[in-house]
Amino acid sequence: MSLPEALPQLGNRGPEQLRSAFRRFGEDYRATGRFAESLDRLKANLADPVGDRVVEALRMAREVGGTDLGRLLRTLSTFLREYSRTRSELETRKGWTVNAARLALAAPWVLLLLLSTQPSAVAAYNQPAGAFVLLIGGGVSFVAYRVTLRIARLPSQPRVPP
Repeated sequence: MSLPEALPQLGNRGPEQLRSAFRRFGEDYRATGRFAESLDRLKANLADPVGDRVVEALRMAREVGGTDLGRLLRTLSTFLREYSRTRSELETRKGWTVNAARLALAAPWVLLLLLSTQPSAVAAYNQPAGAFVLLIGGGVSFVAYRVTLRIARLPSQPRVPP
């Protein structure tokens, strides 16, 4: 079975979440007979970075020809699994960083709460200078927390342009 004939079969036998996209691909290819444009519409329907890579691998296999499509897709799946594993590990480490940032944000305020049991500390912070220190401390805490979140943010997966 040729590649243009095999892809619409995924609309019946493929993963449940992808069946409708491959059915639309089959309908589009039967209507136009243009494989490359049908692949572009499939890529737009999938709207996913992984889908982009698979579609581009299919496009390359169609253009180059040969019997290496299975090997190409296995290699691509290996790369995608490795990428997913690495990203999951980074997401976990990001969680550690965010939790550490939350702890670092809360620690001085918990200490201040404990200090508020002392009348002398309450008297010090009731004055304008004490209120200013609290205001500056709150602002610095907020900015530091936002910067930590920004640094810990992982980039989104890039899409493959058409």
